[in-house]
Amino acid sequence: MRHFIAALAVTLIALPAVAQDGPQDAPTNEGGSLMERGLRLFMEGLMDEMEPALRDLEDLAEDARPFLEEMQRSLGEVVKDFDAYEAPEILPNGDILIRRKHPLENPFPDSEPMIPDDGDGAIDL
Repeated sequence: MRHFIAALAVTLIALPAVAQDGPQDAPTNEGGSLMERGLRLFMEGLMDEMEPALRDLEDLAEDARPFLEEMQRSLGEVVKDFDAYEAPEILPNGDILIRRKHPLENPFPDSEPMIPDDGDGAIDL
């Protein structure tokens, strides 16, 4: 689909240049050369074919609106500032990491260490 849209965009951009570069005495039929009329008919046919799909896409977007608004609200409660995070990174094992741009100094200020430290550096099992 992307290739089709790109080709269509190039055609629309190139059409005026082709029309200007063509022979000046080319026969014109009702407001344009045969090339212009053919492209116009092609575009009208394309729009007629795409109209139902675009209408369905619009309906889908309307149906998804409440869900997307709820997700945006929920994410806003969990993550206060999206600018504080880097872009997600996918690891080779499939895990997804989202790192902070600036790590927190003390992420758990009120918590006790999970492993008690006796001061000798040894861990009792």
